[in-house]
Amino acid sequence: MRASFYQGNHQFSIEETEVSSPGHGEVQIEVAYCGVCGTDVHIFHGMMDQRVSIPATIGHEMSGTIVQIGAGVEGFQVGEKVVVRPLDDRGEQPSDKGFSHICKDLKFIGIDSPGAMQQRWNVPAFTLHTIPPETDLKLAALVEPLAVACHDVRLSELMPDELAVVLGGGPIGMLVALVARQRGAQVVISEVNPKRILLAQELGFDTVNPAEEDLVEAINIRSQGRLADVVFEVAGVQATVDVMTDIAGIRGRIVMVAIHGQPKAVNLFQFFWKELKLIGARVYEREDYESAIQLISQNTLPFDALITRVRPLTEIQEVFEEIDQQPDGMKVLLDCQQ
Repeated sequence: MRASFYQGNHQFSIEETEVSSPGHGEVQIEVAYCGVCGTDVHIFHGMMDQRVSIPATIGHEMSGTIVQIGAGVEGFQVGEKVVVRPLDDRGEQPSDKGFSHICKDLKFIGIDSPGAMQQRWNVPAFTLHTIPPETDLKLAALVEPLAVACHDVRLSELMPDELAVVLGGGPIGMLVALVARQRGAQVVISEVNPKRILLAQELGFDTVNPAEEDLVEAINIRSQGRLADVVFEVAGVQATVDVMTDIAGIRGRIVMVAIHGQPKAVNLFQFFWKELKLIGARVYEREDYESAIQLISQNTLPFDALITRVRPLTEIQEVFEEIDQQPDGMKVLLDCQQ
């Protein structure tokens, strides 16, 4: 079979490898599509060389079909369409309080162990979620990032008719906006990239470009002085951290979606003055995956508009180089059977 390998130094290779049978408790998947996410790009840039085992097969936003079932696995059948929730929580301890998705010894499949950018993939059966047989496998490859958005919105306790501001209109920000709107919220997306602004507007979202107009004043006008009920900080830069407390209204909730690798200054006075709440949100739980699968299978939201292009796995090097050259795209999928 063909598999891709990150070799370090901004290089991928495609190699023919032996197909190993799934081990005890494992299932073998014929991978249909695998999305490229920001973490994969960080790996390509060498920012995670201390974590991945080079050469590494990466990737975790996937869809596929079961082709072989290992010993000890029940509840699945060959031919079923599936997605993988790539969290290996077998290191969970009592001190983790039952929150297995953020347990201290969590391993992320596709980073800490081999991922989906290959034709056949053996994974622990407990990571699988079946999807309806009529589901488009291209759209199903969006389940993992959509589950992130479902988790973020669920933790925000967003209510119908509340005003939600999404700071950052990239792939996750756009998915958060779609889920929030589907829950009945009024949604505003703050974004500076013209192409992403245009896409958001084509999807029917109200947008603000903070490089051209005052975001606080814009939200103040839209809310008739109440400001935002919920703010999703997705961009991960100091500018959005600065403004998130300014646009949140009294007892507003701020959901920290972005990953901040270094400490940043936060206006704590605003938390005191307006009784704000800051909510951390990391990956997803089983119920978020099921919510994402339901949204994808219903096919009532414009998820297809977020797929920028589909390219063969054999062109993985060119795909990552193009993402560097054209960073304003949404989601690129690799066809792992080509």
